[in-house]
Amino acid sequence: MELADYLPIALMTLLGIGFAAISLTLSKKLAPNNPTPEKLAPYECGIVPLQDPVDRFPVKFYLVAMLFVIFDVEIIFLFVWAVRMEQFGWAGVAAIVVFTVMLLETLAYAWKRGALDWNVAYRARYRRIVAHDPSLEEAA
Repeated sequence: MELADYLPIALMTLLGIGFAAISLTLSKKLAPNNPTPEKLAPYECGIVPLQDPVDRFPVKFYLVAMLFVIFDVEIIFLFVWAVRMEQFGWAGVAAIVVFTVMLLETLAYAWKRGALDWNVAYRARYRRIVAHDPSLEEAA
């Protein structure tokens, strides 16, 4: 391939960047800007907040998000293998079996460590630490 073959790609890239820059500049210049306290207040789902939002999310949210991303990417690998299964032959089947076993082992490990358990009060390893609360039994 020669350098001239990349000319359409370079032109489309420049055109995209130029369109984005012109759009952002025009919207900044032409849009009215008159902020009011109501417009600057946080707004979520049609409910006016009565208190300030909590500053930090629990680590549990990030842990579940990381597990979701990891297992979601693994499913993409399985899809790619399924599309080309005939070309890989038995070596591909053996590789995907090892891959799936490792994936299931990772899920079992995360499950055993309590990464998927949201009810900390009833988790076996925390029963000694968390004070017994009868209202938790009634809620369950």
